[in-house]
Amino acid sequence: MAGCQLSDVRELISRALHIYRGKQSLRDMLGECEERTRQPLRIAFSGSLKAGKSTLLNALVGEEIAPADATECTKVVTWYRHSRVPVATAWHDDDGTHRSSPVVLDRSGGDLTFGLGSLCASQIDCIEVGWPSESLETTMLIDTPGTSSLSRDVSERTLRLLTPEQGPSEADAVIYLLRTLNDADLRFLREIGDRLGGNAGPLGVIGVLARADEVGAGRTDALASARTIADRFARELESTGLCQAVVPVSGLVALAARTLRESEFAALSQLSREEPANLDLALLSADRFVRSPELTVSSETRAALAHRFGVFGIRVAIGLLREGVDTATELASALLTVSGVSELTEAIDVHIRQRAEQLKAHAALVSVQDILVRAPMQGSTELLSEVQRWLADDHDFEELRVLARLRGVSSGSLAANARELQRILGGTGTASEVRLGAPAGSSPEAIRKLALDSVRRWRGLAQHPLNDPFAAAAYRSAARSAEGILERTQRG
Repeated sequence: MAGCQLSDVRELISRALHIYRGKQSLRDMLGECEERTRQPLRIAFSGSLKAGKSTLLNALVGEEIAPADATECTKVVTWYRHSRVPVATAWHDDDGTHRSSPVVLDRSGGDLTFGLGSLCASQIDCIEVGWPSESLETTMLIDTPGTSSLSRDVSERTLRLLTPEQGPSEADAVIYLLRTLNDADLRFLREIGDRLGGNAGPLGVIGVLARADEVGAGRTDALASARTIADRFARELESTGLCQAVVPVSGLVALAARTLRESEFAALSQLSREEPANLDLALLSADRFVRSPELTVSSETRAALAHRFGVFGIRVAIGLLREGVDTATELASALLTVSGVSELTEAIDVHIRQRAEQLKAHAALVSVQDILVRAPMQGSTELLSEVQRWLADDHDFEELRVLARLRGVSSGSLAANARELQRILGGTGTASEVRLGAPAGSSPEAIRKLALDSVRRWRGLAQHPLNDPFAAAAYRSAARSAEGILERTQRG
C-alpha cells in the first residue's frame, strides 16, 4: 500500500483553500499547514523536570547547542533549526505586539548560556535558535520545559505545544524522557498520542529511560540494570501502543563521548594508570573524586571531568582504557555504545526519520480534519470524508502500532515469527530489500518473487484458526506490507 503522500496532502489543502476562499483566518491556517509539509520534520523532547532533555538533545546533535543548567531558558520552549551561523531570537509580546529580541549566546563560563537581557521567561513565547549543524538540515528539534514543574505556567507551555485544546500539535514526533513510569506520564503520553495520531492512535513516540547511569548508583553495570527497567516500561507502554520503543540512555556520557577532547582523553588515560585501590576509593562520589589527594591528575582537571562525564562515565572510560582502548576516537565510539545513544539513534532513524514524509503527511491530515470539522461549509463534508479515509487507511502507521505491541509478545506463534514480522513491518528499516531480507543490489525480479512469497506466507498465517485477534491483525498487516512492496515493483 502506497499510503498518503505529501503531494496528496497538498492537493487536499488546495481544495480546502478553495472551499474557504472567503474565510481569511481559515485560509491562513491552511497556508501554515501547507508550509509545514515543506519544512523539516519536527521532533520534540518532553518529559519531567530535570530528566535531561537538553543534555540528550545536545548528545544527538553532537555539540552543545542547548543550555543544560536550570536557568530561565529551560522554562521556555526552544526551537532549534538549521542556519549558516549560530543565532538566537526570543519572541515575546510587547504592548499587544509580537516582537523579537536577540538572545546572546555566551560560552564565557565554559557551558553555553542564553543571555535574555531584560526579558524573563514569563514574558517569552518561545526562543528560536539557528545552528549550522548537518543534523538540523532535515529535522527541527524542540526542547520543552519539564511537565512536572512547580510552576503551572511553565508546565502548561509544554502542554500547549504538544496537546493544544484546538488545532494540531506543533510536533510530528516526540522523544519522551522518563525517570519513573507513573500515572502522570501515562496520562500525558495518551494526550500526546491522541493529538499526534488523531483517531488513528499514538504515532511517532519513543520513550527514553533518562539518566540511566543513575539507576545503578553510577556502577559500571548501571546500564544493564537500567535495561531491565526500560524493558519493563516498554512492556507496559507498548502493550497499550503508547510508544514505539523504550531505550535506556545516559545523555551525559553520550554528550561527553560526542564531544570528547584530546586533553580529556589524556587525563583519563593518566587516571587509568593510578593505583586501582586509590581510584576506586576516590570514585565513591563526585565530591570525593575531585578532592582526593592521592590522585596525580590535578583537582581542577578532575572537577571538569566529573562535570562532563559524571562518576559513571569516568568509571566506564577508565575500564575501557584498561581493557586496551588506546585512542580518543576508539574511546568516544565505545562510550557512545555504552551510553545507549547509538541504540536511540537507530530507533529514531527507523521509527521516525525513515517515516518523516508519512509523519508530516499524517500531521497535516489531522490539521485539515480539525479545520473541516470546526468550520463546515458547502463542499467540506465530501472533503472531510476523503481526509478521514486517508487517516483510517494509512498502512504506514498501522505498521508502527503493530511494531509497538509486538515487542511485548513473549510466547505463541507471534513470538516465533517476531523477528521476521519486525523486519517486514519496517522495524529494522523501510527499504524493500531490508524488509524482505534480500541481499543489497537484488534485481527487481528477485524482489518481486520474494515479495510474492512473503504475501502468501503472511496471508496463510493470518488465516490460522487459533490466532488471537492481535496475531491475526499483525499477520494481515505484514501481508499488506508485502503487498505494498509487490505493488511498487510492478509499477516500477
